[in-house]
Amino acid sequence: MEVNGKGRLVVRVYTSRAELPIVDATVVVTQRNQDGKYKLLSVQATNSSGMTQPITIPTPLLGESTHPGAQLPPFAICDVWAEHPGYAMLLVEGVQIFDGVETLQDMELEPLTEGQSSLLQNSIRDIPGQNL
Repeated sequence: MEVNGKGRLVVRVYTSRAELPIVDATVVVTQRNQDGKYKLLSVQATNSSGMTQPITIPTPLLGESTHPGAQLPPFAICDVWAEHPGYAMLLVEGVQIFDGVETLQDMELEPLTEGQSSLLQNSIRDIPGQNL
């Protein structure tokens, strides 16, 4: 499957049900290579709206999903983690990026109680691949 397409990813980091934006949260986007090693795609801090700048990610071409017998999914997969002092780190695995589509990944960080470390209190969420 050719990886000549491009999709975009925007991450929104917030806290509470009121979805209050977290300013200056660190957001890291990685992608696993075929050999299992991680490739760093982006490291950013969120803006006053809790958003990152769009990240362009190589994807399989959209047309690759239209023929029967395709061995690989018609999307790229990346992992996103976000952290900020005073909040538990969150890792989201399996974020799907499609050719020509801007994906918005929401990340809700939970506040830590006094004395807790953000590196010890973390959460991992896995997004299973779509059966297309």
